[in-house]
Amino acid sequence: MIRKLIDRILKRKSPRAAVRGKPVSYRGSEHGVHVADVSDAAMRTCRALQQGGFKAYIVGGGVRDLMLGLVPKDFDVATDATPDQVRALIRRSRVIGRRFQIVHAMFGRETIEVSTFRAIQDDAQTDEHGRVLRDNVWGTQAEDAARRDFTINALYYDPVTDTVLDYHRGVRDLEQRTLRMIGDPATRYREDPVRMLRVARFSAKLGFKVEPKTRKPIAELAGLLHNVPAARLFDEMLKLLLSGHAMACLQELRREGLHHGLLPMLDLILEQPDGERFVTAALAATDARIQADKPTSPGFLFATLLWEPVRQRWQGGIARGEHTIPALSAAIDSVLDEQAERIAIQRRFIADMREIWMLQPRFERRTGRSPHALVAHLRFRAAWDFLMLRCQCGEMAPELGDWWAAFAAADDDEREAMLARTPAPASSAGGAKKRRRRGGARRSGANGDAPAPPAAAAKPDA
Repeated sequence: MIRKLIDRILKRKSPRAAVRGKPVSYRGSEHGVHVADVSDAAMRTCRALQQGGFKAYIVGGGVRDLMLGLVPKDFDVATDATPDQVRALIRRSRVIGRRFQIVHAMFGRETIEVSTFRAIQDDAQTDEHGRVLRDNVWGTQAEDAARRDFTINALYYDPVTDTVLDYHRGVRDLEQRTLRMIGDPATRYREDPVRMLRVARFSAKLGFKVEPKTRKPIAELAGLLHNVPAARLFDEMLKLLLSGHAMACLQELRREGLHHGLLPMLDLILEQPDGERFVTAALAATDARIQADKPTSPGFLFATLLWEPVRQRWQGGIARGEHTIPALSAAIDSVLDEQAERIAIQRRFIADMREIWMLQPRFERRTGRSPHALVAHLRFRAAWDFLMLRCQCGEMAPELGDWWAAFAAADDDEREAMLARTPAPASSAGGAKKRRRRGGARRSGANGDAPAPPAAAAKPDA
């Protein structure tokens, strides 16, 4: 009964009503879009398809960002050629995806995502909540425009003729800085609940106001995010956190009630002064690096977001009499297991997170050969950056972070002098007796080379 009711609602509010036959045409150069700003790979893709007898346009975020005076992160192309036809025209390309089949056209280090115009489907295969499961029916450009999420993302730019096609008054919404859903918002959110996260991301990143009809259904439909595959949630959360406006995005998620359950316990962390201070400092550092066009580490970022529950469970284990390292390892395992139920963090990032966390207790050991081994560790820089955040938030004494910065920058004689001046730490209650390490050459990195010392004002870097 519930499924039939949803089907009737979806058909009654079909996005077909949003299809517009004839678009408004603009000169791209008159609206901030210049051919010189289009990547060579995107231009070559459009030319190859047009020379093959097909339509080809740059579409979506690339056009939007150019019109806003921003530098696009990438360029996507939409065409009336099928994936197999695209594959035949572009030599280095491959068809990917099952639910939504597209082509990756590769030009050196740049990859252009090429999608075929999608048709409006009144009888699309959906799950019991209305989420579209299969979507490989080709259609017209007008239908494809109606299938886009927001009006500002439904602009098509032909770099060969310098023409922008606007089916849904996206240029007007760009000028008015308004985020507006194409079609019935509730239906579009049911088709793909991730669109609700995009509302938060675009409004925070671009500073746009959300049109009331677009915002209204979110509170009621937020629970649909629990039906989205964990891998898709991870991809969308990564875009949000690496947008250069991560803290604003999280605040927008909270405002819309979308943060519950995405990162387990994150909503609780942000309501506690210590946790919020740490997360805020981490996201501010990440935003600064992205805005300065510096590399960032997703592993480092997720390590900061989930540190508070790890720290609390670690302290709880020690309070119960567990040894320091096993208690930390157990805390990490429990938090990551809990997290995996919602967002599928990739294994390579989990490995980075675990190493950054497991190195933290070693910063408190400043005697013997342990400091030499730590500065030679592959993840020393990332772990030290993480320690500096802890010091910045009052979790650790600032002197500790400064000592390690000086130790990493010192020569061998200076390091020995620093170790001689450092008092031995008090033995922790119930701590395990230290084992003597074998293999003297391994203690300080057998090659004798230490990594470059961290700068005093360094930002998180893996």
